[in-house]
Amino acid sequence: MSEAEPVPDSAPEAAAAAILDALNATDSNGTEVLNVTAKFVATPEGTALAYGSLVFMALLPIFFGALRSVTCSKSKELGDNDYDSGFRNSADMPETITSRDAARFPIIASCTLFGLYLFFKVFSQEYINLLLSVYFFGLGVLALSHTMSPLMSRIFPASFPNKQFQLLFTQGSGESKEEIVNYEFDTKNLVCLLISSVVGVWYLLKKHWIANNLFGLAFALNGVELLHLNNVSTGCILLGGLFVYDVFWVFGTNVMVTVAKSFEAPIKLVFPQDLLEKGLGASNFAMLGLGDIVIPGIFIALLLRFDVSLKKNSRTYFYSSFLAYIFGLGLTIFVMHTFKHAQPALLYLVPACVGFPVVVALCKGELTEMFRYEETPPEEEGAKQDSSESEKKDQ
Repeated sequence: MSEAEPVPDSAPEAAAAAILDALNATDSNGTEVLNVTAKFVATPEGTALAYGSLVFMALLPIFFGALRSVTCSKSKELGDNDYDSGFRNSADMPETITSRDAARFPIIASCTLFGLYLFFKVFSQEYINLLLSVYFFGLGVLALSHTMSPLMSRIFPASFPNKQFQLLFTQGSGESKEEIVNYEFDTKNLVCLLISSVVGVWYLLKKHWIANNLFGLAFALNGVELLHLNNVSTGCILLGGLFVYDVFWVFGTNVMVTVAKSFEAPIKLVFPQDLLEKGLGASNFAMLGLGDIVIPGIFIALLLRFDVSLKKNSRTYFYSSFLAYIFGLGLTIFVMHTFKHAQPALLYLVPACVGFPVVVALCKGELTEMFRYEETPPEEEGAKQDSSESEKKDQ
């Protein structure tokens, strides 16, 4: 988290979702000082409203994304649990992060961050941000549409004429025919896509902070839902690596600040501190990078799935890690305002989100069980099922 400074209304900012490259940018702690050309002294009420709103918005994708990740991991066929997130499309399948992926992630994130830094130094910022705006427009529309889909399925009445469609591209012919794109959708999905496109055009034309936040929340929720850590050890490796990454790039160089100043994309949640004075046209933003939401969020979602696997009808580890996140984020804000300096939020979030559940597991005598918990990627699970079926046929 960082101290908020006045930001032009045309620059609400960025970080990823459900896509790894976007998350790499997100992890760059999108909470840096963005503009110091004009000082604005926020009122205590405005500051409290801004940071309270940021904390509330950060909790939404973690809580609901974690719940949806449980349903997503259980959904093997379309319609399981009366929830439209069956694996009829590859985009609906969770992406499993292994220990090897986790170890490489900080390196990839550092290369991405430094690459963006060089791009902004060499090329025109205006043209780069134009390309980024178009890119994130497409991603944002799809992410927001995917986020809205389960809600729309419940809102529309049963009498709604819901037709099924399929977008299919193949390559070759006969036995050598290969599917390139095979995407199934229905009328409800088209309605979601239309609404999301309206928000996308609003963001593209105005760069309004509300449109930025709608896309940012969608990215974060999709990231927490669809990025699955395969075990707790992998989560510790990922969070530990990004802990070092965040501290180094915030305190050790000016690279992150430069990128944050230049980068115009919805990879941050922002909220104006002058909302009470200027209304929706306010321009002095407090902000939180999506990486500070998604990275702890996927670890909290893993602990919720571990709770479910215990079959004890309790959510002890999920709630302890969720409360730890609130504590860590609150501590970030407190330290930031005490020392009047931007802070890498993961510096406080990682120890809290890892430490609290470990202490709970020690107290309950389930530490070994927690670290032994393992999730199998859907594709591997399907391969195992196919091999077992073929073995039965051979017998």
